[in-house]
Amino acid sequence: MRIGQQPGGHGFAGGPGFGADDEGEPTQAAPATSAPRRAFALFLAYVALTKPRVIELLLVTTIPAMLLADRGNVDPWLILTTLFGGMLAAASANTLNMVVDADIDKVMKRTEKRPLARGAMPVSHALIFGLVLGVFSFFWLWATTNLLSGVLAVVTICFYIFVYTLVLKRRTSQNVVWGGAAGCMPVMIGWSAVTGTIGWQALVMFLVIFLWTPPHTWALMLRYKEDYQAANVPMLPAVASETKVTKHIVLYAWATVAATLALAPGSGIVYAAVAVASGVWFLVVAHRLYAGVRAGTPVKPLKLFILSNEYLALVFCGLAVDSVLGWQTLAQVLS
Repeated sequence: MRIGQQPGGHGFAGGPGFGADDEGEPTQAAPATSAPRRAFALFLAYVALTKPRVIELLLVTTIPAMLLADRGNVDPWLILTTLFGGMLAAASANTLNMVVDADIDKVMKRTEKRPLARGAMPVSHALIFGLVLGVFSFFWLWATTNLLSGVLAVVTICFYIFVYTLVLKRRTSQNVVWGGAAGCMPVMIGWSAVTGTIGWQALVMFLVIFLWTPPHTWALMLRYKEDYQAANVPMLPAVASETKVTKHIVLYAWATVAATLALAPGSGIVYAAVAVASGVWFLVVAHRLYAGVRAGTPVKPLKLFILSNEYLALVFCGLAVDSVLGWQTLAQVLS
């Protein structure tokens, strides 16, 4: 398999700059303009700590879970308050993850421009920021939804940091498989915010994201496996052959599609149609990647990574539309 050159890292560059007169001395106006620039650059650095793009998954999965929980009759205010609390929890977990991983972020090209890797602020400040976000998320969810949702948010943060980041990530190639459970929690939080309980549908949605996470993540890591090798992090693509990795991607893709179909009895015909059609699309691309690696032809693992995002969005958007329509579930139709 031939994988192209790595693109440059993404981050928020910033820093003080000074104007100069003809003598090479700083002008009087420079300090006044540099202070706002430094403040804005620091603000962007704190935003980057929260990994805003990762938080997008929260929106994609939480809203459909809440709509399904009451078949589209959810109070919009409840959705907004739950999303805000969930975003705070995710921002806390992502920030604390960067605190723990600051050392390896410095040696990986993909992450070398993250705030702590480039020294945008002291690690202690980021730690306090992450803890404050976590505490705020708990009390916000408790006050605006219920205690169960707040507790689930705290469990998510603790699992992501103490189980995945501190224990699994640097010790086993199965780190993503088990650590991915943290990314499944938004559906549990959304469901519990509406019902105060955890129903079987929430558990199935949890399973869908749990099984989807490995092929999604491994496709990206195939592209950046040299980074993980340099940082001595045993992600599967960094320690296993590309054939083995893509074979596992195919197996998990099949398991993911099967899990989406298991949710069909609790939803309607619209969701079932979307789950089947998008599932076939997902499987075709996964098999093509595996076949290309086995044949030794050039492949693009990032194509599957991008597709997997679109696939999950389609499945959960189909679930949201189905729930809003409120038609009979397949279980009701067949009973």
